[in-house]
Amino acid sequence: MATYNKFNVTMLDMATKKHDFENDTYKFMLTNSAPAATDAVKSDITEISAGNGYTAGGSVIGTSATQVSGTLSVSPSGDVTITASGGAIGPFRHVVLYNDTTAGKPLVSHYDYGSSITLNNGENFVIDVGSTLFTAS
Repeated sequence: MATYNKFNVTMLDMATKKHDFENDTYKFMLTNSAPAATDAVKSDITEISAGNGYTAGGSVIGTSATQVSGTLSVSPSGDVTITASGGAIGPFRHVVLYNDTTAGKPLVSHYDYGSSITLNNGENFVIDVGSTLFTAS
C-alpha cells in the first residue's frame, strides 16, 4: 500500500482558488525522485521519461468534491491504469497528483510506493487510491 503525502501548499492553494476539483483537469505523473513537502508546482518535480506507454505529464484522473458537516472529500472518478507497451516504463517510486488546468500546475499530493517500480513490456500498474483522494476539515 502506498503512503499518502500532501504538499504543504495544498490548503493555501485551495483557499486562494487554485483548485477546482469539479472542473479542473488533474493528472497523476510518475517520478523516481522523492518529492519534498515544500514543492509547490509541477516543475519542482523530476518526471520520468515519456515512452513505452507513459505519456509526458501523466494520466488524467477525474475528480469530484463533496462536503459533509464541514469536511471536504475529494474523490477520484476511478482507477488509472498505466500499461508498458514496446518496452519498460520506469523506474518510478512516487505518483504525484497535480492540477493541469491552473497556471504553474500546482501540486496536490503524492503517493510513495516504498521502493522503485519498473513495468516490463505488457505489465500494468494500477493507481488505486480508493474512494477518496483526500479529505480536509
